[in-house]
Order: sequence, then structure tokens, then C-alpha cells
Amino acid sequence: MRITVLAGGIGAARFLRGLLAAAPHASITVIGNTADDITLFGLRVCPDLDSVMYTLGGGGNEERGWGRADETARIAAELAAYGAGPSWFTLGDLDFATHIRRTQLLSEGKRLSEVTRALCARWQPGVTLLPMSDDKIETQVKIKSHPERTVASSDPEGELIHFQEWWVRLHASVPAESITPVGADAAAPAPGVLEAISGADFVLFPPSNPVVSIGPILAVPGIRAAVAAKTVVGVSGIIGGAPVRGMADACLAAIGVETSAAAVAAHYGPALLNGWLVDEQDKAALEKAQAGDPALAGIAVRALPLYMRDIPSSAAIAQAAIDLAKELAS
Repeated sequence: MRITVLAGGIGAARFLRGLLAAAPHASITVIGNTADDITLFGLRVCPDLDSVMYTLGGGGNEERGWGRADETARIAAELAAYGAGPSWFTLGDLDFATHIRRTQLLSEGKRLSEVTRALCARWQPGVTLLPMSDDKIETQVKIKSHPERTVASSDPEGELIHFQEWWVRLHASVPAESITPVGADAAAPAPGVLEAISGADFVLFPPSNPVVSIGPILAVPGIRAAVAAKTVVGVSGIIGGAPVRGMADACLAAIGVETSAAAVAAHYGPALLNGWLVDEQDKAALEKAQAGDPALAGIAVRALPLYMRDIPSSAAIAQAAIDLAKELAS
């Protein structure tokens, strides 16, 4: 069985751990979002790729869901003593080693896909992890106001800031006027990405942010069309009208999508999405919406508990996604 998964960070990593438990003999390729990537202290940081790599490789921080286990922050403290910033994005000492090595390899002329393969050789995540593109893509958020200065008076169109500043520094508290994966339209899929999609028995969307995790991947030319040609099953990251983790509601609001399992399914649409897993508490609302909304017609819905509390519960969700994909592909 060949499975390709489009993945963001924490939610995707935990789903993937369940997928490995549910299908230990499957060939799994993960296409990771790179539009969150950022350069800090001269080092290239790839948060979503690293979350998958660390979690599946057994080195992730289980409590936080990101970064390394048994982490310390002596380097960050020393940088702060020198007055070096930013202080709002925390990198641990062990994590610094990954970013140093990545930056070193990139400076030698290697592509991000090659570098990711080299880093995974150490972690052995049990999946083939591919960046969505070797080209630079950066999610930028347009805001009208900023805690340090008012933009509206000088620029009525607003200010563009890196997604990480909006997400980590501002905690998405400043409303986003728009969210754009800048550079995606001119990028190319990384080597192996289109082949992994076309060769898959089906494609899965884990409970990742549909706007800033899955969205940028689909924005790379060629990827959406390749995915649409396959059987696709997604897992809702919205339960009971709220994101399970993070601030996906702020992202959805920026693109005019309601924070509900039904609205996210409609956002993907039946041209892309064949099956959709929702939590049991959302099944009735989605079925009601489906009855009167052509944007949901043709999407097969299954309901089950969607909270990923541990590996067994994550594996049950992954197995349900596999079962629905097989049913729809037959």
C-alpha cells in the first residue's frame, strides 16, 4: 500500500505516528509544508519538516508537540545577553544543531530536498519526507495594525509580516487582512513530489491547518491537479466549531471561511476532497449542511472520535482514513 500525506506540523506529526502504527508495512511519503520556514540568527529553520522528523524519529518534545525532548536554552540565553534577536521565537540548544547543519548543507549548494534527506538519515522517521518545493516560499500575513507602530495611517493597504511573527509573536491576535504563500505561484514541486502523488493508492490530509499548512502545498503549480486526480480523504482539525490546537480560526477568518468542519470541507470542495472524517459531535451539523450545500455534495463523511490523545487513538483515526480511502477508491 502506497500512501501520500500532505502535512503541516504538530497535528500532522501526531497523525502520522498513528498512521505508522495502523499501517506499519505501507510505503508512506510525506510532503511537508515549507512556507512557514524562516531564517533566524543566520540559520534556516523549517518548523513543519522538523516537527515531523523529530516526532516520528523519537526525539520530539511530547508535551509541547514541537522542538526536541530534554531541551535546554543556554544558547538562546547567551544570544539575548548579546542583545541579539528575535527573542519571540525560541530555539533550543539541540534544535540549533539541526538548523546549523541544514544551513551548512544549503550553503554548499545542496537543495532543500537533499538536505532533508540527509537530516532524516539520522532520525529514521519511517516515512519518506519531502519538502513541497526546493524554491523559497514564504507565507506572509497582511495586517492593518501592529503593537509597535500603526500602519494604517501611513499605508492604508496594511503591512506584510512573516507568518511566524503573526503566529508566534502576536499569537494571531491582530486580525489578518490576507494570508498569502508568496513565491508559490513561481515555484516548482521538489523532486519526487509529483511522482509520490501519482504513484499513491490514495492521498490523505491530516488535521493540519487548511490555510497555512495544506494551502501552501496545494498552491505550488502542479500539486493541486495531481492531488485532485487521486482519491483524497481528509481529517478535520476543527471539532465543535473550534480548532483542536492553535489558532486556525484566525486563519480561516482571514479567507472568509467559517470555523466548522463543514466549512473546511466546503473550502477544499468535492473536486479535491472525496472523503472527510469529522468528530462525532459534528456529524449532524455537517450532514445538514451537506443536504443544502452543493459545495459539499459528493463528499463522503464518516464520524468518529477525533481527539489524538495517544498513539492508539491516533492509529484509530488513521485506520478510519485508510478504510474510507479504500472504500472510495474501489
